[in-house]
Amino acid sequence: MDFSSVDRIIADLETCLETTREVSPTEELLVGVDLGTAYIVLVVMNSKREPVACAMEFAQVIKDGLVVDYIGAMTVVKRLKAQLEERLGRELEKAAIAVPPGTGESDCKTHGYVVEGAGMEVTNLLDEPTAANAVLGVENGVIVDIGGGTTGLSILENGKVVYVADEATGGTHLSLVLSGAYKVSFEEAEDIKKDNSRHKEIFASVRPVIQKMATIVKAHIEGRNISSVYLVGGTCCLTGMETVFEKELGIPVHKPANPFLVTPMGIALSSVVQGE
Repeated sequence: MDFSSVDRIIADLETCLETTREVSPTEELLVGVDLGTAYIVLVVMNSKREPVACAMEFAQVIKDGLVVDYIGAMTVVKRLKAQLEERLGRELEKAAIAVPPGTGESDCKTHGYVVEGAGMEVTNLLDEPTAANAVLGVENGVIVDIGGGTTGLSILENGKVVYVADEATGGTHLSLVLSGAYKVSFEEAEDIKKDNSRHKEIFASVRPVIQKMATIVKAHIEGRNISSVYLVGGTCCLTGMETVFEKELGIPVHKPANPFLVTPMGIALSSVVQGE
């Protein structure tokens, strides 16, 4: 696993939050919509699988991978879609989506209805850790995707997913702990959590939640011949998370420089090219 190449392409996507690469009126585009517990992210890539534009917005319309505010979710996706269309000078007609592993059929349909309601045809639906692997390219190991609401994982053997699982512990739980510890609102706790300069300060407070996340993973990989774990998802941006996981699991744990955008990019890469 060459994480340097992963870090380069993710850094490239980061720049696309502010800048836009030029695309032609007929160029085929790949679009991914990530409906997260804390953030909704839209990623657009060109036919060369290069990032061209990205937009995101904080929104609490999803809980534990389930849509709890359909109109709110659709409104945010529609707004982000309009922003990217204006930046690109192109209409975005199709998109892929992803859900936590084990999401029920009706909830998967609701995710699709959100994107369709925003004006895009859903071309692919997959689980989030599998989407992340479109970027990581893991052949053997476990991809753990920790978002705002859940800890999801996919076990891969010879590049194929052989097992998926998901449990309701994520970044929201870290923020709730910080809200109590610092006696601040949830929104203020979120800001504290996202402040890299305070990660060392808050680590002792949130370590028990991180240990619980690691325990979830440990229970699902028990008895399997797992040599490596790969962490992705916004919650994994917390500095030092991988050291707790490694101590709890007793096997090497790897994390990209920016784990937050791995899954949204993977969703876009898993999209059916527009026009096909």
